[in-house]
Amino acid sequence: MLDAVQEIVRKFRRKPDILEMPGNHRYQPDSLKPYFGHDNIARFYFDVEWALLKVLAKLNMLPPKTTVLLTDEMCQTLRSKITTTLEDAIERAITKHDIRALLAAVRYFLMATRKHLAAILARWFHIPATSYDTIDTARIVAYKRAFWEVSFPALLKLIGSLKVKVVELADTVQIGRTHGQHAEPITVGFWLATVLERIIDIAEHLVAREAELVGKFSGPVGAYNCQVALGFEKKSQKMFGKTFEELVLAELKLSPAPISTQILPPEPLARFLLEFTLLSGALGQISRDCRNLQRTELAEIVEPFEGTQDGSSAMPHKRNPITWEGVEGIYTIVKDEFHKVLDVVISDHQRDATGMCVMREFPGIVVLTQYQLEMVNRIVPRITANKEALERNFAIDRHLVLSEAVYIALVMAGYEGDAHSLVNHTLVPRSQASGRHLIEELILLAKEKSELEPVIENIPSMLINWLQIPEGFTGYAGEKALEVARRADDLIEKYGPKKEA
Repeated sequence: MLDAVQEIVRKFRRKPDILEMPGNHRYQPDSLKPYFGHDNIARFYFDVEWALLKVLAKLNMLPPKTTVLLTDEMCQTLRSKITTTLEDAIERAITKHDIRALLAAVRYFLMATRKHLAAILARWFHIPATSYDTIDTARIVAYKRAFWEVSFPALLKLIGSLKVKVVELADTVQIGRTHGQHAEPITVGFWLATVLERIIDIAEHLVAREAELVGKFSGPVGAYNCQVALGFEKKSQKMFGKTFEELVLAELKLSPAPISTQILPPEPLARFLLEFTLLSGALGQISRDCRNLQRTELAEIVEPFEGTQDGSSAMPHKRNPITWEGVEGIYTIVKDEFHKVLDVVISDHQRDATGMCVMREFPGIVVLTQYQLEMVNRIVPRITANKEALERNFAIDRHLVLSEAVYIALVMAGYEGDAHSLVNHTLVPRSQASGRHLIEELILLAKEKSELEPVIENIPSMLINWLQIPEGFTGYAGEKALEVARRADDLIEKYGPKKEA
């Protein structure tokens, strides 16, 4: 077999690593290629196999002389030579099995280093593992490392940038919109805080779900059969007071699943990827909001336009919100990718292979969401609020938008009719025609209908004045915005880089 492996190795010796990740190449950030790039996948498999060898050495189960090969230098040398492309080629040509192909490659490179001892050590690779002890555990290692080293720092960066905007615009008045229509006054900071709070919540859940990601080293059916029968378990307990599985996974900074079959229970990873899907949706939300607020007729949010940028191939005057449109569109892909996760929570008995190819696509959820994060991180610090447009749009219906307050004030002042109907069908048309505030029209109407006079007298004069200043009618919008900003600070303080004293 080694001669056949050698021929395949020669074909790939000088070829660069293939670092494509699941999904369209256009949406693949370089930051995640060390974890999910195609040729790096087999390297995580190798990491698990190397951890297994180190535990066998600790248990004095390896031939004594071979342990001199278990150095960090040897590990890095072998890891650098292993690629998924090479593994795939050996699998197709020789083994017809991915992990057996990986082992063939490792043995070849190991024996090319120090033949006598290497040949002995090579026999101990993958003992007493099954393929999905290696594969499932390696995937979890990759997900966890990618999360802490790339995705979570990017998420904290976005939370910090949004928090700055929330504080800056906490008291900048904006007309609230429901169903696309003018509703009641809010502030720009409040609007941003509603999305920021969602992102903070998801960040906290992601940390919790990441902590639940576990590995396995329980054998072909999950019952530790060979580990128990052949003494691995007994020796582990005697020497270290831990299970063999715990020792191997500790090398990888993992805990074991409470119970497993040939594969890990699917729920922990599914929940973790669900949070990424929800994060993708929250990024889609801010993108949709900003895209709509950049409409020509609204223009409340301004996205920076680069000096060499083109908005349209046909219309040079256009300033299309292409970043926001792209980020929102990615969510459509991500949510559909998550359907695949749900499709493989079922397996025949202790395991079948129908979900094998599907699970190879799961990292695409993380990859696409990371792409969104990096896009939004580039633009959020540079967006600005167009205060002139905010004031102009607010003025359109400023005399109407306190309709809820007027009708409730009528009820509280003792009006015995249908207050909602009075405002809706009488005061609103009058106000639309005159441009006066609803409360002003109510006072004028009371001069025509004497039954309204005692009602007007029961409305405090301070409230009557307030109902003519809708810009001040923002409730707790500013306070809630700052409350969310403090939550952002707390999260960053807890998980962000620690400042030196």
